[in-house]
Amino acid sequence: MAVQSGSRYYQVMKSNNFQPSVAMREYLAEIYRLQEDSPTVSTTSLAERLHVSAPAVPRMLKRLRNAGYVIHKPYQGIEITPLGREEALKELRRHRILEVFLVDIMGFTWDEAHEHADDMGKGLNDTLTERMAEMTNNPTRCPHGEPIPDSEGNLPDVKDVCIINLSIGHVGTVSRVRTNEPERLKYFKTLGLVPGAKFEILGRAPFNGPMRLRVERDEVVLGAELIKSLWVE
Repeated sequence: MAVQSGSRYYQVMKSNNFQPSVAMREYLAEIYRLQEDSPTVSTTSLAERLHVSAPAVPRMLKRLRNAGYVIHKPYQGIEITPLGREEALKELRRHRILEVFLVDIMGFTWDEAHEHADDMGKGLNDTLTERMAEMTNNPTRCPHGEPIPDSEGNLPDVKDVCIINLSIGHVGTVSRVRTNEPERLKYFKTLGLVPGAKFEILGRAPFNGPMRLRVERDEVVLGAELIKSLWVE
């Protein structure tokens, strides 16, 4: 089902230096994020993540498909193409560099960064992105621990797993907190569960019940929904 980089659309768009709109970039970045967890992405999940109406998604997908960025067949989900992946990684770099800039330079908290980056990123070009990267010492992770693609579109090698897959007694380090919801991020912060924090799994209730952790010197309990957001090394 994958599209080869030599496809007609890929060649035409590359040769014409076609530039996707801001909305197209946002869709591609979100499709890429969702596809990290599933080979194909449903229109329903995409609408939910982007907070748009269900009818709006097929219209944008048609534009993305015609530009060679995605493959979409009814009832078979959405798959990003090599060209779409290239644009998605550019957008993720802009967004995550901006998040770091907002936290490290402008003093925003990590639960504020995503929303402000969404708003400010609409007018952000590559020149500004690279200047922000220089001012923040060329970070490789955003404030939430997500990897930042380099200027060539290469992602850092990240070998982490969701904590839900680990056993009692496991000792490790928080790598990523995979949520953009401000209230959840605030809660993780109060528990000390931020990238770089050391932890030990102390127990887990049966039937997908809560997990008990030691974080540094404190014991905390996480419900099943929150556990899914915590990725560790």
